[in-house]
Amino acid sequence: MNRPLRRMGAVVMLLFAVLLVNVNYLQAFRADDLRNRPGNSRTILEEYDRERGPILVDGRAVADSVATDDQLRYLRRYPSGPLFAHATGYYSYVYGAAGVERAENDVLAGNDDRLFVRRLGNLITGEEVQGGAVSLTLDPAAQQAAAEGLDGRKGAVVALDPTTGAILALVSSPTYDPNALSSHDGGAIRGAYEQLTADEDQPLLDRALRETYPPGSTFKLVTAAAALESGRYDPDSEVPGPAELDLPLTDVGLPNSDRAQCTPGSDTTTLTNALRRSCNSSFGAVGLDLGADALREQAQAFGFGQEDRTVPLTTATSAFPEDPDAPQTAQSAIGQFDVRATPLQVAMVAAGIANNGVVMEPYLVDQVQAPDLSVLDRTEPEELSAAVSPEVAAELRAMMVEVVEEGTGTNGQLDGVTVAGKTGTAQQGEGEPPHAWFTSFAPAGPGETARVAVAVVIEDGGGEAEISGNRLAAPIAQDVMAAVLGDGG
Repeated sequence: MNRPLRRMGAVVMLLFAVLLVNVNYLQAFRADDLRNRPGNSRTILEEYDRERGPILVDGRAVADSVATDDQLRYLRRYPSGPLFAHATGYYSYVYGAAGVERAENDVLAGNDDRLFVRRLGNLITGEEVQGGAVSLTLDPAAQQAAAEGLDGRKGAVVALDPTTGAILALVSSPTYDPNALSSHDGGAIRGAYEQLTADEDQPLLDRALRETYPPGSTFKLVTAAAALESGRYDPDSEVPGPAELDLPLTDVGLPNSDRAQCTPGSDTTTLTNALRRSCNSSFGAVGLDLGADALREQAQAFGFGQEDRTVPLTTATSAFPEDPDAPQTAQSAIGQFDVRATPLQVAMVAAGIANNGVVMEPYLVDQVQAPDLSVLDRTEPEELSAAVSPEVAAELRAMMVEVVEEGTGTNGQLDGVTVAGKTGTAQQGEGEPPHAWFTSFAPAGPGETARVAVAVVIEDGGGEAEISGNRLAAPIAQDVMAAVLGDGG
């Protein structure tokens, strides 16, 4: 064999070796990643050949599959239309999957390892492979109340069971109909998707989990918690309460929203009255006294700063500023400057206070079930942190009750039920309307176990001329709490 042929042979052998290594690498390390990529049409077409499992809420399917006569054997349906859209997501052979459809795809498609024995049995018997079911924690009445309360306005509602972290309501508005993305008409799917993505109100955006806002005065709960946890304050402590707090290093002040003293005729007030009236000057002063590190540590104890939270849907990270100066610290103490929070995070703060200071990991999936609905896995509630002591939680609870009974949050009251709450009106940039917030829990009487904690945000004040958390957001929280508690809690 002459030299050129030997060289050519060596090159061919080298190429075969490289190909062999690459094939084994893909099979061993990247097969699952490639298979699970959104929009993998080969996998999706294979999955459409079997009946995909349902997504259940209170035992009722909010996503299921029906047999068809066309090339794709099954059609994905969403019987409730837009109501659960941001929780279920969509399942589209053009755009892949989103929401729980994506997060729990292996179970729904029947590919999960826990279904292996059943798949093997189906192979032997020749029976069709079916997907498993995913049961969500949502309360249909609370979900309906939240959606009706938002009434198409931009915003979000999250309700939690404070004792477990189970998500009872998860609504983002505006929403969309996932049926439009799950049909078998590729042209119609693309048209619907392009229309949704071109909408400036972003109906595909999950505002409850994926959007962060300035939390405004709802963050005063974190500042109050830090003050009480420091041991230097109690609910009756005298704190500054002028109409406007002089900010150090600047020639501007931090005014109260009504430009009045927190306690008429006095430049001081109690910490309880400062929360009841939501006085910016008081909490700005307390924040300056505690310092940014103490505020950040307290915020992190409630869950701020956690970057990898999933429920199992991925959530945005709520944040306290890294290195604010003194005036920025005062503004941060009232939930302004660069403080950002998801509605889920604000609900977690209220839920932690309601649960004697213990914050539970939020979760959306209650059970994973086999095709015969036998339980394969059940989510066990998990403690995230002890954000405050039980004594401090009890003090915060009593202060929040005063907010609802005779302070800025009276529209959150429920007949026959003690409610704890906090309003917020979060300023944005110059000339932009503020966001309206309300967070609450109930029942909140002494010795009572709270069954629901809620956070509501109305983005840009819903376009209203008069914007306040009490007027716009509190009535929605009231309806959601009533839906969960039923007849008088």
